[in-house]
Amino acid sequence: MHDTCADTFPPNRFPGKDVFINGKRFDALQVGANVLWEIKTDRFDGYSDFLKERVSKTQVVELQRERELARACGYDFVVGVSNAGHRLALLELDEGLKIVVTGC
Repeated sequence: MHDTCADTFPPNRFPGKDVFINGKRFDALQVGANVLWEIKTDRFDGYSDFLKERVSKTQVVELQRERELARACGYDFVVGVSNAGHRLALLELDEGLKIVVTGC
């Protein structure tokens, strides 16, 4: 499911493959744009409040690192998440992240 979402949603310039940039594998490089994507397909809405908080905090740290790696190489960075609750939880921790609800 994760790989299918990463290949079709942005859409990925290299379907079936990750994009290795600056020592990191990103899920997709968007067709027609200089945008790297990281896709999260967690079923976040089914998590307990404790797990939602824990997952969000862990993911934000990693997403911030990935955003900086992307920017250092001249790419924009977008995160795709499955649902709006996940998006809001991440934005509460870092409102500067670009996050799109993919539905997948």
